[in-house]
Amino acid sequence: MPKLIFARHGMSEWNKKNQFTGWVDVDLAPEGVEEAKEAGHKIKEAGIEFDIAYTSVLTRAIKTCHYILEESDQLWVPEIKSWRLNERHYGALQGLNKQDTRDKYGDEQVHIWRRSYDVLPPLADPTTDRRYANLDPQTIPGGENLKVTLERALPFWEDQIAPSLRDGKTVLVAAHGNSLRALAKHIENISDDDIMDLEIPTGKPCVYELNDDLSFKNKYYL
Repeated sequence: MPKLIFARHGMSEWNKKNQFTGWVDVDLAPEGVEEAKEAGHKIKEAGIEFDIAYTSVLTRAIKTCHYILEESDQLWVPEIKSWRLNERHYGALQGLNKQDTRDKYGDEQVHIWRRSYDVLPPLADPTTDRRYANLDPQTIPGGENLKVTLERALPFWEDQIAPSLRDGKTVLVAAHGNSLRALAKHIENISDDDIMDLEIPTGKPCVYELNDDLSFKNKYYL
């Protein structure tokens, strides 16, 4: 029976500052390191042995993967990195303080930007946002919603992760809240509305048990 384990990275330096991070490559905070190590301990206690690991190209996910493998005595496991597993790009919100953004736009609007399936975050405005003042308007990032995140993650699922699972391998995916939520939506066939309520906790590996055709069978947290 194919087995897939999701591990969401823990607190990063920008999480600690309550900033939207997205594709910005920040490191784990000390608390995030401890969460990753604890996840590795739980995996070791559960007797889970990986055949392959996948992660994004962002430091906080890569280090989470390494700490998990180290603490579970599995540093030998082959590892593949891909930008397709990156966190969603938050567009103009990246780098902004989350509470300041709530104060400016309201809790409901920020919740929609963060959690909805198909609402895009705002575009950066070079006339008011100094971070983009010297950029060509055509190069200003537009950002991603969960729908777009799933669309760019799915090819990696189909080309890399799914074949490993079909071969009977036990797979680790160490990534980000939204890239994992996107894949969870696909695996569990979660509706566009219900995906808003899905939260994947940090420091608690999520174990998926799948049928041979990779349809969803069961999941639980360690």
